[in-house]
Amino acid sequence: MAGRWGDAGVVQGFSTAAANQVLLAFVRAEIARRPRLRILDVGCGAARNAVPMAAEGAAVVGTDIAWPMLAAARRRGEAAGMGRRTVFVHAPMERLPVGDASVDLVVAHGIWNLARSAAEFRRAIAEAARVARPGAGLFVFTFSRATLAPDDEPVPGESFVFTQFAGEPQCFLTEAELLEELLRGGFEKDPPGPLTEHNRPEAGRAFARGGPVIYEGTFRAARK
Repeated sequence: MAGRWGDAGVVQGFSTAAANQVLLAFVRAEIARRPRLRILDVGCGAARNAVPMAAEGAAVVGTDIAWPMLAAARRRGEAAGMGRRTVFVHAPMERLPVGDASVDLVVAHGIWNLARSAAEFRRAIAEAARVARPGAGLFVFTFSRATLAPDDEPVPGESFVFTQFAGEPQCFLTEAELLEELLRGGFEKDPPGPLTEHNRPEAGRAFARGGPVIYEGTFRAARK
């Protein structure tokens, strides 16, 4: 799956991408609750979020499976003076290289949608739950089913894995499906309420394929 994520042009684009400001606001709030915040940024890419989160005062471990992205992440961290607050490790989303209950905030920003099956998606959530401390935060940014045409069919044997968007299996969930999967995995919406949905097509308009529709939301790991 590293494939195109190792392409020089893609890496360059991610190397200059701005951080998610909603995520950074959540990080600041979490730091206010736990000053020595430890963050795991799953699928960190070229550290568009990892380095700014470290600059807020957190210690950040970033994982990715594309070596060029990790090299770019390390360069970005050093250039920003965040080399001592960031560690970047080669690891897939479903095998995270940190201990049980050792992370205060898990960031899954544009990574779980790349799972190629529901089983892989669920393993990734289970790993996030394993490494999260009781009450840890979770920030999710992932594809919405509204990206696809209503009559698009999933991959045979799957319920929310489709190939119509990029020609390869990726996960596109409805809000109800995403909330159910996360609740089953041990994460509750926090604060309660609907997810934010970015780029949703206007109601009543004919479907036109474009960029992905994105769900964004914050969750909290169950207290064990």
